[in-house]
Amino acid sequence: MKRSDWTRSEVAEIYRKPLIELMHEAASVHRERHDPAAVQVSRLLSIKTGGCSEDCAYCPQSARYQTAVGSHKLMNVADVVESATAAKAEGATRFCLGAAWREVKDNKDFDRVIEMVTAISQMDMEVCCTLGMLTESQAKRLKSAGLHAYNHNLDTSPEYYESIITTRDFDARLQTLEHARNAGLSVCCGGIVGLGESDDDRIGLLASLASMNPHPESVPINALVPVAGTPLQDQQPPDTWTMIRTIATARVLMPEARVRLSAGRLNMSAEAQALCFMVGANSIFSGDKLLTTPNPDQQGDRALFQILGLRAMSLEVSSRPS
Repeated sequence: MKRSDWTRSEVAEIYRKPLIELMHEAASVHRERHDPAAVQVSRLLSIKTGGCSEDCAYCPQSARYQTAVGSHKLMNVADVVESATAAKAEGATRFCLGAAWREVKDNKDFDRVIEMVTAISQMDMEVCCTLGMLTESQAKRLKSAGLHAYNHNLDTSPEYYESIITTRDFDARLQTLEHARNAGLSVCCGGIVGLGESDDDRIGLLASLASMNPHPESVPINALVPVAGTPLQDQQPPDTWTMIRTIATARVLMPEARVRLSAGRLNMSAEAQALCFMVGANSIFSGDKLLTTPNPDQQGDRALFQILGLRAMSLEVSSRPS
């Protein structure tokens, strides 16, 4: 049953179930609502890299940290369209544009992003953007240009949030999501596992996501990829069972959402990824890089899909409303 009135205690009860029982429940929900063999394949491109004024403790694109990630200006439209064309040829049905901005500003750079969205939407692909905070009028402009979805992650629980980010509060993230929703955009919103948070924080994140009405259409679950130079450079990535438990709980709470196994797959075994797909993950990012962090290559994903009997979701299915 689809609900948006989950209490924190109810979410905790699901999350803390014996893992085998939780996996079985999540797999059953997944098969009731989705084709378990179909996985949406998306491609994420960093169209403006580095130099961000935010202090997100996990992010190598923050101007506050000394990392190997350089600062690059906004890409030109032709190069972005070329990347989208290549992604489509390789089976991607959604193309995501990421810019290291704190917020969208009404300037020539935003005008150029609008051009990118317009061009890619005419290629029979879903287009998603993650550009930081935005106003409702900016969201409406993106929608008019053909944008399908807006990504803005909560990252972690409301209680743990200030331990990870101090330059933007949790409510500001919720406000941006409201602006996107009011503009008629699909919402992509999830979080990061492995930031040093507790089980209670993961429960808090999932409760925040599942209490949205409607639920986010896409819920990316990222595993921390520690990057040298960031405050979390020495943080251990989450273990396999924590990722499986988080994804399984997300599937039970948000049965119709597309749950994306996102950053950190390169550090996961094929067996671990298989279990994540079994308990409800039905979306991935393809390509050898997610913004600035490494990702499994196309060949590896094709081989894994073949072993598991999975296939890339068609655009017709991918675009079907939840």
